[in-house]
Amino acid sequence: MSLAYISHPDCQLHDAGPHHPERPARLSAINDRLIATGLDMALHHYNAPLVERELLEAVHDAAYVERLYEMSPDEGVIWVEGDTAMGKHTLTAALRAAGAAVLGVDLLMSGKASKVFCGVRPPGHHAERARAMGFCFFNNVAIGAWHALANHGLERVAIIDFDVHHGNGTEDIYAGDDRVLLCSTFQHPFYPHTGDHCDAANVVNVPLPAGADGAAFQRAVEQHWLPRLAAFAPQMILVSAGFDAHQADYMAQLNLVDSDYIWVTRRLCEQADVSAGGKILSSLEGGYELHALARSVEAHIKAFFGEL
Repeated sequence: MSLAYISHPDCQLHDAGPHHPERPARLSAINDRLIATGLDMALHHYNAPLVERELLEAVHDAAYVERLYEMSPDEGVIWVEGDTAMGKHTLTAALRAAGAAVLGVDLLMSGKASKVFCGVRPPGHHAERARAMGFCFFNNVAIGAWHALANHGLERVAIIDFDVHHGNGTEDIYAGDDRVLLCSTFQHPFYPHTGDHCDAANVVNVPLPAGADGAAFQRAVEQHWLPRLAAFAPQMILVSAGFDAHQADYMAQLNLVDSDYIWVTRRLCEQADVSAGGKILSSLEGGYELHALARSVEAHIKAFFGEL
């Protein structure tokens, strides 16, 4: 099995300012962990390209995309929305993060990789069609899914989101699109205070209360995600891989541990083997306690290999 790891040094240059939780050290911690464990040597490394503007505007409103280009600062930090800030390298990093998903889909469809992990930032799943929020500018996984459908001829793709925060942006883009099955778990009530009232038939949202542990998460997956995935039979699975539901993460109050990420990754691999030729693309979303984040990504990647 060939596992591609897609990243780019530009993704570490995005800096939202001092004390911001979405910081360059997140990728450094992951990279250090992969090297220390020797896992880095088992990965096929690729540099993320800049996403084409045409792909951005297929998923996002063209005026919104233009606005982000115009707002990109030459110096300092500007606040685009709430807690979402741009520095002088942010736009390039965001273009790389979206480009990673596009390249990953291409690698899967060409057979050059059977699994892909995009170690990129900024994250993407809060970016709506015409709005930046939650540290996100472009919806990386949504762009990858569109590329798979429009440019590779797939008819069914699934997007799985186990970040502690609901992926409101992905839902905003794909709710009601029967080519895409969205399955998510998230803490609720919690930021961004969405996901509990979506009636779209292609959306499977499972809110979890603060304090929920791995057993509750696994029940949600087994009872709600897996039957829908089996019936849908996706031809590719894309994962918004947020690791901030870990019990050590200070941003939220769920209590997952490293082994829960192993477990869910193996269940997704089983479905991918049945309906998608094994094809899974995973892209980093949240995860802010550096040690827990690095260990969780290690576990997630090892589970792709079938280890643990």
